[in-house]
Amino acid sequence: MVWIRTAIDDDYSVLLAIWRRSVEATHTFLKPSDVDAIEQDVATYLPQMSDLRVAEVEGQPMGFIAIENDTVEMLFVDALAQGQGIGSALLESVLTGRQSIRVDVNEQNPSGRNFYAAKGFAEIGRSETDGEGRAFPILHLRLEPTQAHQPQS
Repeated sequence: MVWIRTAIDDDYSVLLAIWRRSVEATHTFLKPSDVDAIEQDVATYLPQMSDLRVAEVEGQPMGFIAIENDTVEMLFVDALAQGQGIGSALLESVLTGRQSIRVDVNEQNPSGRNFYAAKGFAEIGRSETDGEGRAFPILHLRLEPTQAHQPQS
């Protein structure tokens, strides 16, 4: 069973380790030096996220999602726990009540692209570089949640 909770300050180092294992497993286009550099950015961004949620399985953090406004800024699942519904549970936790939601995914990350496509996200744009200007193409995706995600009246 996956339990989603709000992140606390003590989570940041664990979430950063989850991020690294996830990226090393899925972002094979990155060199180790790229991962090291991006990790520094992620370490800075995590405490700044106003809505950061952690997925726990049997009391252990296994993934996290950060959303700002209607944009998923980060969604990562531990490499040891991928394919177990944790990413789906995290995404579902932020969908309720939203008219639409956006996410950027690395074009060279087929597992991320496939995950979002399976959830109904559609490509609405593409950038040649990531948000920090690095030469990693980004796909801009949007999901229009179904009525099932809308609050009940």
